[in-house]
Amino acid sequence: MRVQDPESGNTSPDWIRHLFLHPIPLVKRGDYLVNTIMTCGNCHTPKGPPAAIAGKDFSGGLSWDEPPFKVTAPNITQDKDTGIGAWSDADIKKLLRTGQRPNGVQIAEVMPTTFYGIITDNDLNAIVAYLRTLKPVANKVPDPIYKMQIPHHAFPGAEKPYTEAMLSDKLKKGFYLATIGHCMECHTPMGPRGREFADKLGTGGFEFPGPWGKSVSRNITPKGISAWADDDIKRAVTTGVSKDGSKLKPPMGFQYYAGMTAGDLDAVVAYLRTVPAKE
Repeated sequence: MRVQDPESGNTSPDWIRHLFLHPIPLVKRGDYLVNTIMTCGNCHTPKGPPAAIAGKDFSGGLSWDEPPFKVTAPNITQDKDTGIGAWSDADIKKLLRTGQRPNGVQIAEVMPTTFYGIITDNDLNAIVAYLRTLKPVANKVPDPIYKMQIPHHAFPGAEKPYTEAMLSDKLKKGFYLATIGHCMECHTPMGPRGREFADKLGTGGFEFPGPWGKSVSRNITPKGISAWADDDIKRAVTTGVSKDGSKLKPPMGFQYYAGMTAGDLDAVVAYLRTVPAKE
C-alpha cells in the first residue's frame, strides 16, 4: 500500500521521505501561506480561459517581456527535470530569501523576493514542506533571458526575518502578512528607479493589462480607503466587490484571499490603517 498525500495525490518516494522530515502541521501552515496570502498559484499556474488549467497547478505560468528581461514563472512542482524536484531545501530557501537560483544567478524581481526577507524561519520551513508535497508535473517553460545584471532590493522593513514572537503584535502581524503577500508591489507606482516605496507607498496607479481589459491598482493608504469600513475592505479583498458594489478586476487574487482567517484579515486591515495617507 502506498502512502498518499490526500491533497495532491502524490505517492512518490520523495514525498514519503519528506512526510517524515516535515511534520503535517508544518505542511498545513505552508499550504495556507502558499494558497492564500502569498498567491503563488496566481503566477505559477498556467491559465486557460476562464481559469487555471486543471491538473497543471504550479507547473509554470505567466510571462513578462520587459527591457531588462524576458521570463516565465517557472514550474515549482516536484518534477525533477522541469520543476524543482532536484533542488535542496536550502536551494529553495536561498531563492526565497535572496532571489538567487542555486547557480547564483539573480532572478527578476517580478518574483517578489524583495518582500520575502521578512519570512520567519518557521514559515520558510513550512513553505518548503508544502512545496515538497506538490505532485510532479512535467512542463518545460522557456529559459529566462536577462539582458542586464538584475539587482536585488529589500522592501523597507523586510530586510531580515521576523520572529514568531513578533507576530503576537496585531500591527506587526498585519505588516508581515501584507509584506509576504507583496501587496505594495502592485499598489505602489513605478518610478525611474523602481517602485517609489519611500514617497508613494500604497498610492496605487499601476496598470495591469490582460484579458480583463486594463485594471489600475487603487490607493490603499488611508487617503484612498478612509471612507471604507473594515468590512468593505475585507469584502473587496476576498470577493472582488468594491464598496459601491461594482466588480473589481484581476489580477488581484481574490480567490486566494478568500481562504484567509478572520484574524489575519483583521491584522492586514489594521496595518493598512497605519500606512501614511498620501494622494
